[in-house]
Amino acid sequence: MPTSLELLTKRRFAPLFVTQMLGAFNDNLFKFAMVVLVIYEIYDDETLEFQFSSISTGLFILPFFLLSAIAGQLADNMDKAKIIRFVKTLEIIIALTGAAGLILQSIPLMLTALFALGAQSTFFGPIKYAILPQHLEKDEVLAGTGLVEAGTYIAILAGTILGGVIVDWLGAFWAAIWVLTVAVVGRISAHFVPAAPAQKEPEPIDYNIFRSSYRLVNGTMHIRRLFLAIIAISFFWTIGSVLIIQFPPLVKNVLTADPKVASMFLGIFSIGIAIGSVLSNRILKGQVSARIAPFSVIVMGGFVLILYFIAIQWQGLENGELYDLVGFIMHDGSWLLLGVLMGVAIAGGMFVVPLYAFLTTTVDLSQTARTIAANNVVNSGSMVLGALAAFGLSLLGVSTTEQLFLVAAMCLVSAWTAWLLHKACD
Repeated sequence: MPTSLELLTKRRFAPLFVTQMLGAFNDNLFKFAMVVLVIYEIYDDETLEFQFSSISTGLFILPFFLLSAIAGQLADNMDKAKIIRFVKTLEIIIALTGAAGLILQSIPLMLTALFALGAQSTFFGPIKYAILPQHLEKDEVLAGTGLVEAGTYIAILAGTILGGVIVDWLGAFWAAIWVLTVAVVGRISAHFVPAAPAQKEPEPIDYNIFRSSYRLVNGTMHIRRLFLAIIAISFFWTIGSVLIIQFPPLVKNVLTADPKVASMFLGIFSIGIAIGSVLSNRILKGQVSARIAPFSVIVMGGFVLILYFIAIQWQGLENGELYDLVGFIMHDGSWLLLGVLMGVAIAGGMFVVPLYAFLTTTVDLSQTARTIAANNVVNSGSMVLGALAAFGLSLLGVSTTEQLFLVAAMCLVSAWTAWLLHKACD
């Protein structure tokens, strides 16, 4: 089994790795800069802040639900490297719109750019996994998948930290400059991704988003192992989306801390998933298997439950004052809280990476992009429903902290589906 790091020296992997990292970095740099700007500078109401966090998360995910079927068809019919270069060019145009929104503090412009970033990520999403079996050897796919997943979350870490810090320290103008610069560098790296031509004769593309989505999902989900893998991943990302929605308002209104602490929360979450992603490859020794998934997500749920109990007992500041980063770290309960958050993320990374590798190695090379696209349709639909549920619960008066308890319960359902997948594979 080759080591993961060896792949980073190969042109058949390294440019793709850098390009997807820069894309994830920019998405989260912009999104978190926008959320911090709105929550800490534009709004001053806990309910409105939580609802905006829900809306922005759902709006970013919605294109994955609407457009993944078309994205999968295009990826299987065309050279994947050419599609990558096209969508990275579009990212520059989108970055200009988002930069204008940040500078003008225009919520409609920012949300428009966020939706467009979700759309271009939708077309990149199936490719970053489906291209791996085409460029890598069979015993390299799990390592490559783990690196892509780890790289994505390292990029999320950097993007979320910088997004909050730049807005807090330097202002929205410099956040806008960063977003535009990263989009340009990402387009440059995309130029070096090797060709990845279609593995079969092109087929007619169905541009009806609803019919094509139905056909795509129906054509994949009838295979029991793929059905169980996609459902398990979908529950995981539903859980993840609700947690990410909760972090900024939880940090401000429950933990009474400033944007730098919110950035640290999302950063630790990203580091943990990156560690779990690499650790899963070590434990499974390159074998594509779901055997560690049920245990991993149960552990994740346990950590979320501990996070809930810490949050309900937290002693925050009063009179509208917020902990800065140093003040928060000096709090008696901060290290336990951060350790629990890291545990949530590591267990999550160990759960999801083997399932993604399973999706790309179970089907023929000519069908990998569509399989990932079908997964993205179901995942994004579940995540949008999760965002809507979080929004609806907030309207009913269910607090951010109380929703953590519901997240822990959802982990049990995800563990059950993962166990069924493991048994089906055996």
